[in-house]
Amino acid sequence: MIFLKKFLKYAIVVLMVFSFFKSVSAEYKKKIYDFKIESLTGDSIDFSKHKNKAILLVNVASKCGFTNQYTDLQKLWDTYRNEGLLVVGFPSNQFGGQEPESNLDIKKFCETNFNINFPMTVKIDVKGENATPIYKWAKENYGNAAVPKWNFYKILINNDGTIFNTYSSITKPLSSKLITDIEKIIN
Repeated sequence: MIFLKKFLKYAIVVLMVFSFFKSVSAEYKKKIYDFKIESLTGDSIDFSKHKNKAILLVNVASKCGFTNQYTDLQKLWDTYRNEGLLVVGFPSNQFGGQEPESNLDIKKFCETNFNINFPMTVKIDVKGENATPIYKWAKENYGNAAVPKWNFYKILINNDGTIFNTYSSITKPLSSKLITDIEKIIN
């Protein structure tokens, strides 16, 4: 009887421990294709027009130490856009007040200093209560790993409209890790 009680006690502990290791998969009631957002040019970025593509979402800022990543984001866009990559910049002023300018000034800054021609949205929030619906969707389906920690945080969307992976601000747009993941999706 004592043996049985000890065995049951250990069995319960083991079951509890392993229950914490269950993999959680998002159900994705919506996909990225269900969203539209206003662009810096005044047009709409309609993600439903980009089905079966890899989509890289990047929250950006003009006065950040990572702002030089615009150059590599443009190179990434130039290299892979015809192979199935969409790069989208999301200007946000939530980290260090490093994007204080108006939408028009952001557009001019990006075009003048970096020759940016990949799609950019109007200035938005990427975290918190007022986050744009796309970033709320990302958090809901991928957890806190999809919440930007700083400017130039990257979210890579798979060609099925779900989140493939996220990358910190220090991950350069032309890093082998990011390029390898993009190529897995588009090939």
